[in-house]
Amino acid sequence: MELTRRDFAKLGTLSLAARFAPVLNAQAAPKKKIGYAVIGLGRIADHFLPGAGLTSNSKITALVSGHRDKADRIAAQYAVPSGSIYNYENFDEIAHNPNVDAVYVALPNSMHAEYTIRAARAGKHVLCEKPMSTKVAEAESMIAACKAANVKLMIAYRCHYEPTNLRAIRLIRDGALGQVQAIESSFGFNMGPNEWRTNKKLAGGGPLFDVGIYSLNACRYLTGEEPAAISAYASTIDHDARFAEVEENVAWTMKFPSGILATCSTTYGANMPGYYHVHGSKGWLQVDNAFVYEGLHLRGFVNGADIDEPNPARDPSHFVAEAEHFSHCIQNNLQPKSAGEEGLRDMQYITEIYRSAGISI
Repeated sequence: MELTRRDFAKLGTLSLAARFAPVLNAQAAPKKKIGYAVIGLGRIADHFLPGAGLTSNSKITALVSGHRDKADRIAAQYAVPSGSIYNYENFDEIAHNPNVDAVYVALPNSMHAEYTIRAARAGKHVLCEKPMSTKVAEAESMIAACKAANVKLMIAYRCHYEPTNLRAIRLIRDGALGQVQAIESSFGFNMGPNEWRTNKKLAGGGPLFDVGIYSLNACRYLTGEEPAAISAYASTIDHDARFAEVEENVAWTMKFPSGILATCSTTYGANMPGYYHVHGSKGWLQVDNAFVYEGLHLRGFVNGADIDEPNPARDPSHFVAEAEHFSHCIQNNLQPKSAGEEGLRDMQYITEIYRSAGISI
């Protein structure tokens, strides 16, 4: 059998996941694939759509878009019938579509709450992109709506399901670094003009909502703790149209109950490859490209030896893993690893970071 490059990448991802992720019951009888309606057909959806198609338990069964021509084109690729294409006005009719079990919310940040709540009321499980919302109260309403409708809510924190990040967590938990003392992390990029992300009404704020949240969340899953104290600063250096409504840079520190200190930064003004570096009493580890779709690389000194572990998996492997997990949870009535409460906590910390930096959100 000849393998394509995509087949090889998928096998690489699955083999790594088998090493570091919980083992599922291989004897379980095959279950019906979970049908997803993708809400919003922008750039992030372009990764989820093929990712879901590569899983063993998920499929695309509906689309929601304000651009019918684009929706028709994508529907043809995924064999979605024309009757399962919705717009934002008739979205609630999805309640009557038995082929839709769950939705994937891939909309601008400020729309996450509305469509999560509408989907829950339609009886559909919800996989929502991060950040969960733009306000703490919205996140709380999303959780309440899903509980009231008895549907599951998962926030799409890809790194919780990605083998290199799971490997770093396991090394720390196993004591391979000794006592962790400090963490540094950053992620940012040079934002182009006319992006919806610089519209505060749509985005909620600047780079912290978009990419800084990865560093925030990573410090939490690496330590296994919640920050006890936060201090932050924000600045705008390039006073151009991109930053008329949102800040350009945010930097913050966190102190965890154990005493671990974390220093993080994010920007829309420079290319800042996502990474984290963990300092321990007996060693260190660093993951380069930690938050992007491919090219992740774990290096360090642990257990008295150097490690160098590049990850060969390619996009859309992260989206395969998160869709596989959520569908498995739906099929087996399990709580998702990154449930709504995880997103709510990050919203609470983002609010605290902005408050410390003197920015109103």
